[in-house]
Amino acid sequence: MAIASLRNAEFTRRGGNGSCTLATARVRRDWNHLSMNERKNYIKAVQCLWDLPRVDPDFSAAQNYFDEFVAIHVNRGDFIHYTGNFLTWHRYYIHLWEETLRNDCGYKGALPYWNWFKYQNNLAASPMLDGSDTSLGGDGEFFAHNGSRAVAGTVFLPSGKGGGCVKSGPFAGRTINIGPIRPGMDGHVPVMKSERDYNPRCQRRDLTNEAASRFTLDGLYDLLLGDNSFTIAHFQEKLQGEPGFMRMHGAGHYSMNGDSADVYSSPNDPAFYQHHAMLDRVYWMWQILHPQLADTVDGTQTFRNTPPSANATVDDILNVGVLGKHLPIKSMFNTLGNDPLCYIYA
Repeated sequence: MAIASLRNAEFTRRGGNGSCTLATARVRRDWNHLSMNERKNYIKAVQCLWDLPRVDPDFSAAQNYFDEFVAIHVNRGDFIHYTGNFLTWHRYYIHLWEETLRNDCGYKGALPYWNWFKYQNNLAASPMLDGSDTSLGGDGEFFAHNGSRAVAGTVFLPSGKGGGCVKSGPFAGRTINIGPIRPGMDGHVPVMKSERDYNPRCQRRDLTNEAASRFTLDGLYDLLLGDNSFTIAHFQEKLQGEPGFMRMHGAGHYSMNGDSADVYSSPNDPAFYQHHAMLDRVYWMWQILHPQLADTVDGTQTFRNTPPSANATVDDILNVGVLGKHLPIKSMFNTLGNDPLCYIYA
């Protein structure tokens, strides 16, 4: 009922644009609420991306269209994290992922999200991470390592039971080709020469309940209605995390760890898109609850303003490389805007 009320409030506040209405908008749903066939259809579409050719000749490590999504995240890494466009760039990025699955791989559904809270104390039991053929893969094989360091090395997380290659689920045995660039997990060696170097290897995971414990309903309340909800600056800083404190963005990546714990090449883990859909869902809820702030940005154009850069504006262009049109930040504020977005969350 609460989400239904939010959807109605979103339409009342913003309204649809053209053919986009609540009735025609895609509804992004919790992975746990998808039927087995819906999960399999999504997985099949993701697998299709490995059969599609790359299109950018300048990033030689990319071997297929799945890699193109990793490549642009690597290329733009310093310009899309702790920046004024973090929320909107990633909103557009996962939209383009969803569009590619639908337009090129026959997927009929909307992008599912990962509800962090349901299995945060037992990630291996999550239908998304349990290693079944309707999951996005399970834990990695055991790999002896000394935990991980997150948030610029200021937060230590103990090792889980994995850390090695993912050997269960529909993506077991697949090869990833880009990175790691700046891995957070001990023993995960970065590519040495260039971020563009071809580096075929397995996908790695280390499911870490310690990181998932950072997901709290109190933290969600604080972001949506508490002290850190009253400006876009506070909201996005607390969503991403600050030195010494892991928040929801980092907690999702480090819950899965391995390749997901590399801020640059984290899209090598297919569950990246479910994590960022949940982050976008939180942003969507915040926008509805704070309509006077919904079209605001804060921050500069570089990672924590390093090197120093101009303040972000709503007219800044979102560079997504070969994945799609380069559109302004302001085109991403309204998920019912129809150009290009038309979706809501359940």
